[in-house]
Amino acid sequence: RENFIHLCNPHLEKMKEDILYHFALGTGTHDFPALFGDVKFVCVGGSPSRMKAFIAYIAEELGLGSPGGDYPNICAGTDRYAMYKVGPVLSVSHGMGIPSISIMLHELIKLLYHAKCSDITIIRIGTSGGIGLEPGSVVITRQSVDATFKPQLEQVVLGKTVIRSTNLDEQLAKELMQCSKEIGQFNTVIGNTMCTLDFYEGQGRLDGAICLYDEEEKLQYLKNAYDSGVRNIEMESSVFAAMCNLSGVKAAVVCVTLLNRLEGDQITSPHDVLVEYQQRPQKLVGYFIKKSLGKV
Repeated sequence: RENFIHLCNPHLEKMKEDILYHFALGTGTHDFPALFGDVKFVCVGGSPSRMKAFIAYIAEELGLGSPGGDYPNICAGTDRYAMYKVGPVLSVSHGMGIPSISIMLHELIKLLYHAKCSDITIIRIGTSGGIGLEPGSVVITRQSVDATFKPQLEQVVLGKTVIRSTNLDEQLAKELMQCSKEIGQFNTVIGNTMCTLDFYEGQGRLDGAICLYDEEEKLQYLKNAYDSGVRNIEMESSVFAAMCNLSGVKAAVVCVTLLNRLEGDQITSPHDVLVEYQQRPQKLVGYFIKKSLGKV
């Protein structure tokens, strides 16, 4: 069972039924192997609409859907997350921040386990703030680091602090980088990603409702981050990496940068430019999936 999902929870074996509450799915009401047993690639991202757009895009790329076809939300019984599927690809929204993606991943990992999926690759596609990169650059994460630049996730469990590794699959990152070179449409780098607990003070912004530091201190912090290998900042990668590691799943984080934080804090690019930027991780991961399935 080396290539199957590992569940780090012996208590689940004793449960007659497992209710995935935030997905509105359960082993007593749904046939998980029939619904999800063929899944090989799972793509997760913050926005439900973005993940619906991704499943429509990948369906067209793989020749599995009709143009303009509708893809029903598998989690329509809840408004917490959205889930879409076409062929071997599952597309799931995770909301914003570590708590939201953590809840989703607990239930996603159990779903894949109950479905008896094997050889799974999970990729987070999203947006981020860049450091020292032109807006629109794509960052493939080598390590997720915390706000002190350490490659770890600190989590309090039963009142005790637990430290978990946030390394990501090195070979998968290299394969994605090669795919970007073959596409040749946008700048892509492999670098560390800083995962913060919030969008404003935690990322050194000057434009939040609260800010008790000056611009010089902010720029020094971001330069220190750059010198430590950080190339972008977002809010989900650390727990994503840690949970995928514990579950024995190959994982990657692919995020586009919407701005260079060394030059400002607010996202000022026109809407149509931002839309095109947000499609870049989709194009890269879509190409990777096609190539993996021998369709390139």
